[in-house]
Amino acid sequence: MTIGFAGGALRVWRRDMESWRKYYKASLVGALGEPILSLLAIGYGLGRFVDIDAGGAAGATLGYAHFLAPGILASAAMNAASFEATFGSFTRMTEQKTYDAILATPIGIREIVAGDALWAASKATLSGTAVLLVAAGAGLVTSAWACLLPFVALLIGLVFASMGLVVSSRAQAYDFFTYYFTLVISVMYFFSGIFFPLASLPGWAQAIAWCLPLTHAVALSRACVAGTVGAAALVHLGVLLVVLAASYTLAVRWVGRRLIA
Repeated sequence: MTIGFAGGALRVWRRDMESWRKYYKASLVGALGEPILSLLAIGYGLGRFVDIDAGGAAGATLGYAHFLAPGILASAAMNAASFEATFGSFTRMTEQKTYDAILATPIGIREIVAGDALWAASKATLSGTAVLLVAAGAGLVTSAWACLLPFVALLIGLVFASMGLVVSSRAQAYDFFTYYFTLVISVMYFFSGIFFPLASLPGWAQAIAWCLPLTHAVALSRACVAGTVGAAALVHLGVLLVVLAASYTLAVRWVGRRLIA
């Protein structure tokens, strides 16, 4: 029986979704609670004491919470996808042997990786949309372009899910993810323009920051919120698509080697 790439990926996605439905309430607490609390606590708490110059962006005229909201949205999508594609995918790959069972069907490695990445991106979209709704309710969204943010969150989720699957394919134990989250995810979280404009960094640090995929995700999200979607936004979109293509290709290769070896 021929299923096809899209059909196989959707079957893997549905398998993950059906499994998640059994414990979704507990999962939602972490996926939605942390970014929303961060937005409220930092944006409105710490934000009262922050005088930020966002270089003419929304944060320069509308306050720190306006500047922070799109960055929190992007980071929420990143975190949701990264946790699912590391701890979740590693469990399915090694402990539960779910990948091996799926390979006994007409579904192949490409479909498994795509389906798992799509599921992680779905959780990222859920987290990002929740932040968007809270931000909109608080009056932090001022442009109709913000309607694109769920799709932006989906793209961010696909990027970081593919990156997480690359890491999972090389991990030997759960402790391995400590390196990834401490040295990669945390660095991007603090130095990708979420909490302060990158212009405040030294030139060499700005150059490094623009090499981080989350920096482009934050910039794209901020452009949608502020209504400044233009050529620069297309550049950020292009960078994310390149990272997605590269990381997905690598994930397919390394996951395949791990399962076949």
